[in-house]
Amino acid sequence: GPVAETFRVIQGAVTEETVRSTQGVFQFELSGDGGGTWYIDLKNKGGSTGFGKPPGPADVVMSMSSADFVKMFTDKLKPFIAFMSANSSVKGDTVLPWNLSQI
Repeated sequence: GPVAETFRVIQGAVTEETVRSTQGVFQFELSGDGGGTWYIDLKNKGGSTGFGKPPGPADVVMSMSSADFVKMFTDKLKPFIAFMSANSSVKGDTVLPWNLSQI
């Protein structure tokens, strides 16, 4: 589905430089189609993405609809708009999500 495809694209875009400059583990709690718990690890080794909880503790946990998540990473919805939406919440380091725009 679109969520899994978005994570595949993100994984392909992650570089060692992204990991070095971000140093954060993001956990997404997505509701709706293709939802569930997903993660983007931009802290360990070469970075990774996947379904389920991250391999280590998350620095940021973001809750949003799967549709908003896909829009956020296809440039149809800027990260700060997603985070300010009444349908989203961010727990943890609220500065780190701005780094996601580098991907």
